[in-house]
Amino acid sequence: MRKFFTALIVIPLGLLFVVFAVANRHFVTVSFDPFNARDPAIAIALPLFAVIILVAMLGVLAGGIATWIRQGYWRRSARQYEAEARQARAELADLRAGAAAPAVGDSRFLALPPQGVGYDAARRDKHGATL
Repeated sequence: MRKFFTALIVIPLGLLFVVFAVANRHFVTVSFDPFNARDPAIAIALPLFAVIILVAMLGVLAGGIATWIRQGYWRRSARQYEAEARQARAELADLRAGAAAPAVGDSRFLALPPQGVGYDAARRDKHGATL
């Protein structure tokens, strides 16, 4: 299906370029000397269709470069956030590994008090509050 849609776009576009090239095949002089229009120092004679297609391609290239430069901030932020997420995942894996197998006699883990000590366990409501 994708090839069909690609062909649906590419074939008419190619035919359009061919028709445009045949209709505009006379030569024009492209001058790069802004001071001497009658006898330019740097000039090229090209078919008109080649000049127009070349200028269109340069415009697409310039737009792509400008967009790429403008989006640099977002690419940099994405790299930074990805590095932070990778670090957080590594820390989480370390914490999970440490919680799965606590060391015997580890002072970080406190033992629960015996049930009969302190408040009367039987006198609590469903939320655990003392009655």
